[in-house]
Amino acid sequence: MSKIKLTKGELKKQRDSLKQFCHYLPTLLLKKQQLQMKILEARRLLDDRQKSLDLKLNNIKKWVGLLAEPGIDLRPWVAPIKLDTETMNIAGANVPIFRDLHFNRIDYDLYEMPLWVDKGVEELRFAITLMVEMDIIKQQIEILEKELRVTTQRVNLFEKIKIPECMDNIRIIRIYLGDQQANAVGISKVAKKKIDIRSMQEVAVV
Repeated sequence: MSKIKLTKGELKKQRDSLKQFCHYLPTLLLKKQQLQMKILEARRLLDDRQKSLDLKLNNIKKWVGLLAEPGIDLRPWVAPIKLDTETMNIAGANVPIFRDLHFNRIDYDLYEMPLWVDKGVEELRFAITLMVEMDIIKQQIEILEKELRVTTQRVNLFEKIKIPECMDNIRIIRIYLGDQQANAVGISKVAKKKIDIRSMQEVAVV
């Protein structure tokens, strides 16, 4: 515990600090709760996207061998060219939000390409889009968890250190000032008694 001044000014300072800590603590607790909820939502969304990706990859495995056919190269049409995201403030943390993933326009001779190519490109694009979206969700979780750690540290600081410390300081100062006041009253009574006795003695002499 830091050394405190046992004065009325310090008592006011400690009371003001306690009031401030008690004012901000509910806000921090609410922020902590919101972050926990958003992290849980993001993890559920990530789990949902993972299940969709697993299902899609299992479907792709059934025909992926067709990519070995001569003259078949889907890479130009499944390589992303632009990622659309936006930033959203969630409980004080700025996180990226996935919006869309853009690909090159499909441009090939319909007579030369096998019939499965269109569906193959669509399936691969969907799988790649899921992967990119999952990466964004993981970034969200990382940012939110970092913000949660900082918020939790502040909550613990207020709950376990600052507020108890202020309350203890206030108690110590009040006890000290009470003792000082009691001593002052005692000294005043003794002094008054001495003055009264002296006055009586002076009157007796006269």
